[in-house]
Amino acid sequence: MTITTCVFDAYGTLFDVAAAARVAAQEPGREQLAEVWPQIAADWRAKQLEYSWLRAVSGAYVPFWDVTKDGLDWAMERAGLEDLELRERLLALYWELPAYKEVPFMLAHLKAAGKTCAILSNGNKDMLDGAVDSAGIGLYFDALLSVDKVGIFKPASQVYDLVGAEFGCAPDEVLFVSSNGWDAGHAASYGFKTVWVNRSGLPMDRLPGKPAHVLSDLTTIPELV
Repeated sequence: MTITTCVFDAYGTLFDVAAAARVAAQEPGREQLAEVWPQIAADWRAKQLEYSWLRAVSGAYVPFWDVTKDGLDWAMERAGLEDLELRERLLALYWELPAYKEVPFMLAHLKAAGKTCAILSNGNKDMLDGAVDSAGIGLYFDALLSVDKVGIFKPASQVYDLVGAEFGCAPDEVLFVSSNGWDAGHAASYGFKTVWVNRSGLPMDRLPGKPAHVLSDLTTIPELV
């Protein structure tokens, strides 16, 4: 069936989640952070995801912003950083994450081709609004879909249900794009045609569903539809 709807994960897919720690580390007086910012960024993201999975299986949902703060607290403690001002600065920068450089061009091509475009994210709605506004890409999206509507994080099927409920499309009309291999895999099992944006060259996750395409970035997404 023809792809009518292109749906993107947000964090790590459209927006560079390492940017908050990287930018802060370049600011004057951040010498301690400059030594460990890659570890901070990696641990922050890993714990953010891990806590979302644990909350999904335990039924202990909270907004993604709470999970994001908890992940940062763990990452800073592991790095031995006890600095409340730095914590607040990193959290503020998370609302201003830049989009990857190819994102505006790619989205413009999809819209020119008449495709419906949306974000489907663990992020709560105000986080998504802030991200797309800061990156200047809000005009390309027909909807910003948050797991807040169903009260559970990915990869629960209720999250992927949000796409059909919003647009009235069948799963096989959807191209779903994520930088998370597990997300692309579960979305493929759900019935979406999926793309894994494997920016780090990681091995394929051992899951029942496999992405239809594996790309190193988003540049060629318009060619797939």
